[in-house]
Amino acid sequence: MCANYTPSRLDAISQHHGVERALFNFPAEAFPGYMAPILREAHGLAGHAECVPAMFGMVPHWADTKLARQTYNARTETVAIKPSFRNAWKRNQFCIIPAENIYEPSYETGKPVRWRICHAARQPLAIAGIWEWRPSGPDGLPLLSFSMLTINADGHPLMDRFHKPGDEKRMLVLLEPAHYHGWLEGKLVNEAEVYRPFPADRLVATADPLPPRTKIKAKTMVETSLF
Repeated sequence: MCANYTPSRLDAISQHHGVERALFNFPAEAFPGYMAPILREAHGLAGHAECVPAMFGMVPHWADTKLARQTYNARTETVAIKPSFRNAWKRNQFCIIPAENIYEPSYETGKPVRWRICHAARQPLAIAGIWEWRPSGPDGLPLLSFSMLTINADGHPLMDRFHKPGDEKRMLVLLEPAHYHGWLEGKLVNEAEVYRPFPADRLVATADPLPPRTKIKAKTMVETSLF
C-alpha cells in the first residue's frame, strides 16, 4: 500500500505525456490528504488528456475529506463494489498519477525503514488510478480526489521485501506508455495485461529514511467496509 510518493514536476509531466503545462502548486512529497497532479481525459475532448490538481485519497460527495486518510489505495479485486470507489469505477473515471518515485516501508531491520522505489531507467512512473468529484472542498470550491489501484504482489522479487512480515504483499498498478490513452478512455479496464505486476528488474529500490525531525507519525488505519 503506497501512502507516500514524489509527484512528477509539471514540466516533466508536460514533456512525457504531451499535455499542456499546468499552472498550480503542490507539495514536493504527497501523503493522504495532500494535493497532487493527476492526468485524466479532458472534458469533452476524447483522446486528449489534461493535468489537474486533486487530493490524494478518494473523497466521494457524501464523505468528509478526512476519509482521504483511508482511501488512498483501492484494491483491484474490490474497487468495483466498495462504496468509496464504485461510483468512479462505474463512470470510467480513470486517471494516471505521475510520480518520480514511490515510498514503501521495509521491516528487514526489525523496524520500519522508508525505501524509495523508482524506474530503473529513470523514467517517470505512471500509476493507474481512479478519480472522483465533489461540489465543495475545504475552501468551498469543487474538489477532485483520487486513489491508486493496487494488485497482489506475493512472491514479487522486489515488493516482497516491503510491509510488515506476514501481511499480504501489494503493489501499485504501473502503466506502460502504450497503455496511457487506453486507460484514461476506459478501454483497458478488463485487459489482464494491465494488471500484471511490474517487472522487478525495471525498478530500483534504495533506503531513504525520513530525517527524525521531519518524520510524520502515522495514524493507525482501521479497515472498514468503505475501502
